[in-house]
Amino acid sequence: MIPYWFLFFLPALGLVLSNGDSARRQRHLFAFLWLVFSLVIGLRYQVGGDWFSYIKHLNVRTEMDFLDVLAGSDPGYYLINWFVAQFGGGIYWINTICGMILMAGVVRFARQTPLPFLALLVAVPYMIIVVGMGYTRQSAALGLLLLGLVSLGNHNMRGFMFWIILGSAFHKSAVLMLPVAALASTSNRLWSLFWGGVISLVAAYFFVFDSADRLWANYVEAEYHSQGGLIRVIMNAVPAALFFLLSRRMHLSEAEQKLWFWMSVLSLACIPLVGLSSTATDRVALYLIPIQMFVFSHLPFIVKEPRWRAAIALAVVCYYALVQFVWLVFATHSHFWVPYQVFLLL
Repeated sequence: MIPYWFLFFLPALGLVLSNGDSARRQRHLFAFLWLVFSLVIGLRYQVGGDWFSYIKHLNVRTEMDFLDVLAGSDPGYYLINWFVAQFGGGIYWINTICGMILMAGVVRFARQTPLPFLALLVAVPYMIIVVGMGYTRQSAALGLLLLGLVSLGNHNMRGFMFWIILGSAFHKSAVLMLPVAALASTSNRLWSLFWGGVISLVAAYFFVFDSADRLWANYVEAEYHSQGGLIRVIMNAVPAALFFLLSRRMHLSEAEQKLWFWMSVLSLACIPLVGLSSTATDRVALYLIPIQMFVFSHLPFIVKEPRWRAAIALAVVCYYALVQFVWLVFATHSHFWVPYQVFLLL
């Protein structure tokens, strides 16, 4: 478990020591953290519940033609498989590339928050350890979503749609986040809704409709149960509720207010949907995890006194330390992650 706690305490240490750092120094620190986290994600050995499935996927794509890979499901991820295989590379190259994509999104998003190291720390227990080291395709899609959310927060709807469509090439479920752009638009709402709807339908046609029946059968009719799905949905619902209660005291821009209002609505909507299909809802809820980074990095600023801000930040650190401890020790599937192994040391 030590490597996982190493990942947790790196941003915690940064949170304590970064006061007064120049923008240039902080940029260098986050570049270093991006590299360290990416390598820990990428160089793991037999870590994650789908480890052997991804090995099988790599072996299958090695025997396929380029055009067949491009025309298949999730072409972004499998094209990386194909190119890596052509140069004789293995699963570690693929995992490292996807880890870099995830961490690029995490770091870029975190640096837009008022407490970047706290936002990064919030991402560690589930987004980075569980998703980043377990759901490789969806982790890359999540990293691209984070880049899209930064664009949307900066009034760049086209940028958001670009990143989401690119993320859909890694995991088609990412296309479900496209309507957020129209919902969060701060100007010309009807025009944004129209074009957002058109682009969403086109993207859904290419990425989802061809397998919609299979996805419904696998996730809903088969009644797959995602153990802990309700708990993870509630983890998004807590910051969503805090947003509704305290957003007026977080000093947000109009664009941020609207964007995270709808992200909060979607997070709370997942609670009743867990009863319909816990696995499907759990997978969609992965794309709502950024609300944890956003709300908890803004939470200390609901008060003015520095000592109370520090106390709130400490409470957030303790909360996520508890989350990581409980998951590593008590989660049903944590044995797929524990112990962490790196292939260079085997």
